[in-house]
Amino acid sequence: MGIPEVDPTAGSPLLRHGARVTGNKPGRWLARRVAPRVDRQLLRLSKGKLSTAMVTPELLLVSTGAKTGQRRTTPLTYFTDGGRAIVIASNYGSSRHPSWYYNVLAHPRVTISAGGYTGEFLAQEISGSERNRLWGLATTFIPSYAQYERLAGKRTIPVVAFTETP
Repeated sequence: MGIPEVDPTAGSPLLRHGARVTGNKPGRWLARRVAPRVDRQLLRLSKGKLSTAMVTPELLLVSTGAKTGQRRTTPLTYFTDGGRAIVIASNYGSSRHPSWYYNVLAHPRVTISAGGYTGEFLAQEISGSERNRLWGLATTFIPSYAQYERLAGKRTIPVVAFTETP
């Protein structure tokens, strides 16, 4: 079965609308502070079918805290590429990387749930021309990523690929 496929080139008017909502300061604040708290429960209860985003495919990433060693659950937008789940560590254009990014660098074996499917995955930060290719897909898929890149200043926004483990 595997993680549900999400084509980043399919495009959607709803995605463009969602990008406009998170393209302003209040929208980013809601998406960063409120939505993740609601989405953890909403995604669990709906078996990965409903989230506050409604227009973007969401997964639940369960990682081990880099400092605490505690399990952390984070809802994230994703798309797929060659069977891998691709996630952008945008942190809504903050000058700092998101916490989950440090967690998967320290402990790359994670659990991901999406669309009713749950599996074990291995995280890998993507670099070079492959990162550039995936970043291009990401900005086509979620146009606000390009704005987040400008807001992030000198920080290069990481692209992380999750490959299912046997």
